[in-house]
Amino acid sequence: MLDKIAEYIRTNRNIIEKTEISPFVQSIKGNSYKSPRIFSDIGQDSAAIKNNNDMLTLITTDRIKTSYIEKFPLGAGFSSILVGVDDIYACGGKPLAVSIIISFKEKTLGQKMIDGICKGSKLFKVPIVRGHTNLKEFNELSSTVIGEIKKDEYISATNAQDKDEIILAVDFSGKVGRASKLHWDTVTYKSSEDVLNKRKSMNEIAKLKIVNSAKDISNGGIFGTILQLINYSKVGANISVDKIEIPLLLRKSNYTLETYIQMYLTTSYILTAQQEYREEIIKIFNNHGLTATVIGEIVSKNVLKINDGKEEIKVLDLKNH
Repeated sequence: MLDKIAEYIRTNRNIIEKTEISPFVQSIKGNSYKSPRIFSDIGQDSAAIKNNNDMLTLITTDRIKTSYIEKFPLGAGFSSILVGVDDIYACGGKPLAVSIIISFKEKTLGQKMIDGICKGSKLFKVPIVRGHTNLKEFNELSSTVIGEIKKDEYISATNAQDKDEIILAVDFSGKVGRASKLHWDTVTYKSSEDVLNKRKSMNEIAKLKIVNSAKDISNGGIFGTILQLINYSKVGANISVDKIEIPLLLRKSNYTLETYIQMYLTTSYILTAQQEYREEIIKIFNNHGLTATVIGEIVSKNVLKINDGKEEIKVLDLKNH
């Protein structure tokens, strides 16, 4: 099993894409203008800008793949809100508003995208306040979400510390998405109260200032998200794959661990914190309807290892990525 998981991590396109962007990120960091008002920037789920008070303005931007837009325009519109909102919540913040850039070749597809955008706006209670539209040339969609958080509550995605425990929190109340068997849908059919209550778990944790780093799980799945977090934090991780729990519905549908780790898990987070805070963090997630488990540990050496409680193998040396 370990060898199969290791090979998946080394070859999966969604994970590789996450590591391939690193040279471009470093180029931007090294050559762009720097402002003293920037609290945190590239590498974070949400960048943070200082204000003249104890608050930070949060900003995150995402693009939806063209292939997804053309196959599932309604879902693409909805996702453009979901992904940005979750980036804000991942650092402990609260979303305030959304701006979109939308382009479509024909009106029917465009209207479906807009319907999805409006559905997401209502579900997550974030107004659409600005946008740009381009007609008849391309099918494209991107969103920018603005949020806020108190400066001393901000959870970085680049601050994992040696010997931190790695906590995986997942909403087990979901279903397989229509677009892909690798999409765990925990939002589209639920009420605003439900989806927002689960996300507010991150607000509650942020207020306690007990977490060193956090990210929401992206389309790179559990391991793609962990790799980004440890890469930007300049640390490594040892993951106990036998500790990764699979939702009952997926187990009944014969999903194996090898398949589960490939899934885009909505309403799911990776956090790192010192062992003394483990029970408090897990309790908060449980109180908000998420299942949380310790699945590994941060290590000082910049490598990714996996183990099954008996054997251990090195998957990647991140210095080479």
